[in-house]
Amino acid sequence: MIEYGRVAGSYGVRGWLRVVVDEPELLAGQRTWWLAGTAYPVRETKIHSGTLLAKLEGIDNPELAKALKGRAVSIPRPQAGEGRYYWSDLVGLEVVNEQGVVLGVVKQMSSNGAHDVMEVAGERTRLLPFVPAYIKQVDLQKRRIEVEWQADW
Repeated sequence: MIEYGRVAGSYGVRGWLRVVVDEPELLAGQRTWWLAGTAYPVRETKIHSGTLLAKLEGIDNPELAKALKGRAVSIPRPQAGEGRYYWSDLVGLEVVNEQGVVLGVVKQMSSNGAHDVMEVAGERTRLLPFVPAYIKQVDLQKRRIEVEWQADW
């Protein structure tokens, strides 16, 4: 789950919620929201004065809506797409070169403006560009990244 917004309060007398969110269109398009671990089917949404308004199943009066104030609104994380990865999925993966030498484990990801960079912690710390020229295979199931990178580089 990814936190996408926060309940700012109630709206009107029928239990609508005011939600603060950076991308209201993305959240408005979801059929179910999770608040504090509870799933709520979304009946209706609308954008009003830069705020997302939402009517959730089971929230039918302002008192119930006010009780949710401050709660995070979460939705399932969208799929990254073929050949694309969330940085959080790469951290902790073992990095191995084509000769089978373990270079270390991805400690963190960053961007230098031109491309993404993996910080690989092993016998020494390496910064490897996360670009197709060097990244040969990412296997999230095996928790392994195969790279074209010499052990002495």
